[in-house]
Amino acid sequence: MDNRERKQGAEKKQGAEKKQGAEKKLGAGKEAGSREKILVIDDSAVQTEHLYSILKEDYEVVRCQTAQEGLRAAKDGNFSLILLDVIMPDMDGFMLLQELKATELTRHIPVILLTSLADIQYEERGLLLGAVDYVAKPFSPVIIRARVNTHVQLYHYQMEYREQAMVDGLTGVANRRRYEDVSRNKWEDAMRFGLPLSICMFDIDKFKLYNDTFGHPAGDQVIISVAKSVSAHFQRATDLFARYGGEEFVAMFMGSAGKSAFEFMKTVRQAVEDLHIPHNSPVCEWVTISAGGVTCVPKAGDSYDTFLKLADTMLYDAKRLGRNRVVWMGENGAQWREK
Repeated sequence: MDNRERKQGAEKKQGAEKKQGAEKKLGAGKEAGSREKILVIDDSAVQTEHLYSILKEDYEVVRCQTAQEGLRAAKDGNFSLILLDVIMPDMDGFMLLQELKATELTRHIPVILLTSLADIQYEERGLLLGAVDYVAKPFSPVIIRARVNTHVQLYHYQMEYREQAMVDGLTGVANRRRYEDVSRNKWEDAMRFGLPLSICMFDIDKFKLYNDTFGHPAGDQVIISVAKSVSAHFQRATDLFARYGGEEFVAMFMGSAGKSAFEFMKTVRQAVEDLHIPHNSPVCEWVTISAGGVTCVPKAGDSYDTFLKLADTMLYDAKRLGRNRVVWMGENGAQWREK
C-alpha cells in the first residue's frame, strides 16, 4: 500500500469516527433504546391516526384532539417536536402556538403548523408567532418525515448550544445567565406551592490577596476547587448553584425552614475550609468563604429583588464580622450568626 492509499484510508476512518461522534453527541442525554417524542395536536381523529402511521416507526407519537389537552401534554412530556393543526374548535392553532411560546416549559419546543389554509398570510402569521415550519394539507408522508427529521435534529443542536451557553467555562457549574434565566421561575414555584425558598450569596475570603500572592492561575484553581466542593451539596432537581461573577457565587434551594437552611450553609462553609487550601498565612491559614442568606415563603406582592438584596446584606455582615462565617435571616426576620 503506497502513501496515498494510506492517507485515503486514514481520512475515511477519521471521517467515520467524526460521523459516529456527531451521532453520539446528537443523542446525548437520551436513555439507551429510547425514542424521540412527537406531540400531534389535531381535532381530526383521521389526521392524527394518519400522522401516527407515518411517524410511529421512528418516533414515540402522542396524540391529542383538543388544544387544552395538547397544552397539558406539552407541559408534562419531554417532546422534541409538536405538529399542530391550525383549524380547531374553541382555541385555534395560532392561539395555542402563542400559549406554547409564552410558557417557560414549552417555549423551546419547535412547532410545525399543519393546515389546509393555502394562503401566504396565514403562513406568515404562523412563522411570526414562532412556528418553525408550515405544511399544507394534504401532505405527503415523505415530506412529513423529512420535515420532522430535520427539525428534531435542529432542536437537539439548539438545546446543546443553549446548555453550553448556560455553563460557566471555568468551573463547569451554572453561569450568571443560567441563574438569571431560572431564578424567577424558582421564585414563582415556591410562591405557587407555598414552600420556603432560601437565597444565598457567598464569596471567597480575601481573594484579591490570594491572587496577588500566588498569581491568577492559582486563583483560578481555587475558584474551581471551591465550586466543586460547594456544588456537591446542591444536587437536588430544585437546587440552583451558579457562579455569579469573579469569586462570588449564588445558590437557591427550596423546602428548608430558615434555621435548617442556616445550619446547612454552615456545613457547606466548613466543607470549603476543610479543603485546607493554603492562603497567605499572616492573614488567614486556609482559603475560606463567607455566606449570607435569607429564607422566605414568597407571596403575592413580594419582590424577588428585595430578598436577593437582603441576602447580599447578610453576606456583607458576614464579612464585617470577621469572614469565614454564615449570617442568615429567617422567614420572620429572625437572624442567626455563626461565631
